[in-house]
Amino acid sequence: MTTEQIANSLVELCRKGDFDTAQKELFSDDAVSIESHATPAFEKETRGLQAIKEKGEKWNSMVQEMHGITISDPLVGFNSFACTMRMNVTMKDGGNMDMTELCVYGVKDGKIVSEQFFM
Repeated sequence: MTTEQIANSLVELCRKGDFDTAQKELFSDDAVSIESHATPAFEKETRGLQAIKEKGEKWNSMVQEMHGITISDPLVGFNSFACTMRMNVTMKDGGNMDMTELCVYGVKDGKIVSEQFFM
């Protein structure tokens, strides 16, 4: 797959909320995920697809209700692409979060090898 095909596929799957398939089909087993900053809930850097999946499961366990998700069309470069993701959720601790992140992905050998999020 080309970088553009990967970008379009990721955006399409994420718009459907199908993050599991996106990771399974598009991510390298040794992918790296970098958060904008370390939080009590998450490390700044997560290495390996299995650990990235576990991070997603942890996030899901903290969410009470997803009110909406909006993902922009991707901006595609040679070996990278970016999109924005806006999520509105109610957390189990009762707080509401309406946040937008810039998501930047690196691609190598037809797979996503890195993701980095900026608030």
